[in-house]
Amino acid sequence: MKRGKSSLWIVLAVVAVILVLGGLFLWRRAAASNPVAATPTATVERGTLRVTVSASGAIEPATQVDLTFAQPSGRVAEVLVNLGDPVRAGQPLARLETTDLERAVTQAEINLRSAQVRLERLQQPADEADIRQAQDGVAQAAAALQAARLNLNTVLSSTLLNETLDDAESAFNDARNVLQARTEEYERGETAYWFVDQAQQRYDDALRNLTRIRQQADLQRQNAQNEVDRAQQTYQEARDRLEALLAGADPLDLEAAQLDVEAAQLNLDRARRDLEQATLTAPFDGIVAAVNVTVGETPPAGLPAVSLVDPSHYRITVNVDEIDVARLSVGLPAEVTVDALPDLTFTGVVERIGPTANRDQGAVSYPVVIALDPTTAPLRGGMSSTVVIMVEELTDQLLIPNWVVRVDQTTGQTFVYRRTAEGMERVDVRLGVRYEGYSQVLSGLQEGDVLLLVRDQTNGFGFGQQ
Repeated sequence: MKRGKSSLWIVLAVVAVILVLGGLFLWRRAAASNPVAATPTATVERGTLRVTVSASGAIEPATQVDLTFAQPSGRVAEVLVNLGDPVRAGQPLARLETTDLERAVTQAEINLRSAQVRLERLQQPADEADIRQAQDGVAQAAAALQAARLNLNTVLSSTLLNETLDDAESAFNDARNVLQARTEEYERGETAYWFVDQAQQRYDDALRNLTRIRQQADLQRQNAQNEVDRAQQTYQEARDRLEALLAGADPLDLEAAQLDVEAAQLNLDRARRDLEQATLTAPFDGIVAAVNVTVGETPPAGLPAVSLVDPSHYRITVNVDEIDVARLSVGLPAEVTVDALPDLTFTGVVERIGPTANRDQGAVSYPVVIALDPTTAPLRGGMSSTVVIMVEELTDQLLIPNWVVRVDQTTGQTFVYRRTAEGMERVDVRLGVRYEGYSQVLSGLQEGDVLLLVRDQTNGFGFGQQ
């Protein structure tokens, strides 16, 4: 029984092989008799040819800012936001302790007002009462100077002082002469030494008396002269004050006072700015991306206190091959698909094209920034995406596949083979843009023409699949 079944399967296999070989023989005969009918064909059709450049990259917020305190040495007093919080422009985010900064502002305001008062006083015209008071001061100083001069003259010409000094000088001269005479008599042996000693005592007394009287006289003269000098200085100061009132403020004094006001204003502005910078505020509407500060601690060095991103605008930076980047220009439209949101397609435009290349293992590419159009989709920074940049879109064009196009090796002319009622004919064509396997036909063909792929031609070669 088993042997019979095996024989049947062998017979069926032989029959199948005979049928296949027979069919192949008949097909080859038909193809040989009608080569045109067996050749692959393509029809000239009207359509749209889209020239695009594709690349991939990660989505990133178009606007992102890291905020730090201008004076990170202070301690954090408040942290007003958390990670992921939405914020509005101008909203406080974190604040440092401000006691010392507020005190500095108050002191700067006081200094400014003091400088302003000094300047205002210089700018005001002299008051009549001040002028009269200054005039009275000059008159009083002049009278005091005159009195001091009279006193000096009185002292210098004092009869009592001069006579007393003359008497003392005469007594001194007499005592000196007597001492000299007694000394000579003693040396000759004409008198005893007691008389010399007595003369010496009288001489010493006369010298002391003369010295005392001279010192008293000099002191009286010096006191009188000092009084004159002081009166002269007082008189000159009174005159200077009067002249200054009459002449108004000195230009240099006004300039110095104005500079003091400006310097005080700068100090106040700086103190106020320091106080303002103790509070971080949001520069735009956004989302808190990071918070690195803690109440009671100083802000960490090297890290932003708060980071913000703007979720309303995103962009993608992609690297485009050096061959493709030449086709791009700012403003070209782009379509974006995101791996995390496969059912959505986003739109955007080329915003920037990098002027210098990136090199990676011999490959040369250029950074291209795509600005996404605003969307309410849940995009997030870091999402992987694919960008298709629309370089050119040709609508209502005659299109043919590249595999039917041949190039004459002698003349360089592009041509195709078109089916005719008699078989086929060569047709020279002028082509335009070629992209992704299709070519734009500028002349030579009409819509509906059927083209043939002829492989065994010796006078041409094909475009291939470019």
